[in-house]
Amino acid sequence: MTTSPQQHDLTTAPAPAWWTDTVVYQIYPRSFADSNGDGIGDLGGILAHLDHLEALGVGVIWLSPIYRSPQDDNGYDISDYQDIDPSFGTLEEFDELLEAVHARGMKLVMDLVVNHTSDEHPWFVESRSSPDSPKRDWYWWRTPRRGMEAGAPGAEPTNWQSIFSGPAWELDEASGEYYLHLFSAKQPDLNWENPEVRRAVHAMMRWWLDRGVDGFRMDVINMISKDVAADGHLHDGPPVEGTPYGDGSVSYTNGPRIHEFLQEMHREVFAGRDAQLLTVGEMPGVTVEEAVLFTDPARAEVDMVFQFEHVNLDHGPGGKFDPKPLRLTDLKASLGRWQEGLEEVGWNSLYWNNHDQPRVVSRFGDDSPEHRVASATCLATLLHLHRGTPYVYQGEELGMTNTDFGSIEDFRDIESVNHYRHAVAAGADRAAVLEGLRWTGRDNARTPVQWSAGEHAGFTTGTPWIPVNPNHDVVNADAARADPGSVFHHYRRLIELRRTEPAVALGDFTMLVPEHEQAYAFTRRLGDVELLVLANVSGEDVRADLPDAAAWAGTEVLLGNRGGSAAPADVTVLAPWEARVHRRVHGAAGQD
Repeated sequence: MTTSPQQHDLTTAPAPAWWTDTVVYQIYPRSFADSNGDGIGDLGGILAHLDHLEALGVGVIWLSPIYRSPQDDNGYDISDYQDIDPSFGTLEEFDELLEAVHARGMKLVMDLVVNHTSDEHPWFVESRSSPDSPKRDWYWWRTPRRGMEAGAPGAEPTNWQSIFSGPAWELDEASGEYYLHLFSAKQPDLNWENPEVRRAVHAMMRWWLDRGVDGFRMDVINMISKDVAADGHLHDGPPVEGTPYGDGSVSYTNGPRIHEFLQEMHREVFAGRDAQLLTVGEMPGVTVEEAVLFTDPARAEVDMVFQFEHVNLDHGPGGKFDPKPLRLTDLKASLGRWQEGLEEVGWNSLYWNNHDQPRVVSRFGDDSPEHRVASATCLATLLHLHRGTPYVYQGEELGMTNTDFGSIEDFRDIESVNHYRHAVAAGADRAAVLEGLRWTGRDNARTPVQWSAGEHAGFTTGTPWIPVNPNHDVVNADAARADPGSVFHHYRRLIELRRTEPAVALGDFTMLVPEHEQAYAFTRRLGDVELLVLANVSGEDVRADLPDAAAWAGTEVLLGNRGGSAAPADVTVLAPWEARVHRRVHGAAGQD
């Protein structure tokens, strides 16, 4: 799995995109930092901690939604795309934050949520007002299934199950018709088949770009095109075992007009603007082959995609809340396939964590006091040395862990609460359902950032909207910044290495020892410079029998998480959770 180094000869290739050597940092504002004591993170809290991000070295900040919202899905249900929710601040405060971000040489990317709106958005309020409303067709309204009465079990227009459990259709009692919501019932899907909808979305996007934002992360953007029949009906999906519903994803994932819609968006919103803008499409279910099409610069759709293959590997037969142990060989096969698939055209996004994923040090690492720092830095090294743009989720740079949720009352996330309710109603064991939620529930990523060992981890002077992880007395930013061997400083060194060593950003990728169940190893090469990345993804000593091990003896260690810059006598031996990056130059004395 490699490409000839000449294919990336910088003397003949076009200049690489600016995002190849930068790192994006995601902020979930509600949980980042609270500046006014109401227990909810806000824009003022972000502004107060920009120095932390500047010291880390990130180049782009991505904000999860801060728009006006009823907060049914923590801001991913938007009632006004062109205003800030009062819980976060004001447009004036946003402008101040944007100016401060730019003054530090960083960029700011907004979250674009346009598969659906809130049911409190004026567009939907008008659409719902009457079947004759001019905006009725802005959403997916359908009559009951033929021959059935509205509200009867199974009368929904299709059998689709909502991603947040239950049916994907909600009955409007006043009109006797149903509207589609792939997520919460308070998140009705926009009908992108209607050109008026697309024009309104484009206008809103231009408004934010004119304000100075540097691009968009596009929420579930590959769901905006539905497979609609010529007569307007949508298709049933195959049954979902144990439920009365069907899986409609084949009808709304990478639908028939998705490339058309994204190319139109590019023409109407981005074409002719500053090339420094960034577009990232979140695309559940996307394949490598589809990602090549989405990210091919010649097609002018998006710059990179978020795919979910690697973070679905520990899902059991029952889905994300039925976890199973991760096999390292499966992870290597998945990430390696994406490295190979996008090596010629397109670009990878690299992530372990985000607002929808549990903490990686608890999930794929070891969050015990003995191994937390080593496993967090080992996993970080692995990810950041792949080819692509790394994304760091708030608190990841501190080695923040999952927390312990004692009962269902401790959860805040609508996905977890809905899943518990539906699973228990269907007869599932309450304790087993809770255990699944504790392991993979999204609230793990949404506990407040741990700034200090003080009360509420320095997140707020009030009562936090969700409890702080009790381990903040040990795991916090103050302690991490003061310790040269901390997770924070390792992330800082990784980010700097990407910026200073071109082989990290642009080198070719070759997987080594793909069948090893504990060691992860690969090389990156650009011209005469070659890097060897070695990691022990386990809590015991291992040996990785590399095909070219002797040639790496005595080479420079660019970065390691166990201290020291000298290569060990036997580079193939790795301590628990050890990670090293070696460098050699072909043609140099003793290194060819």
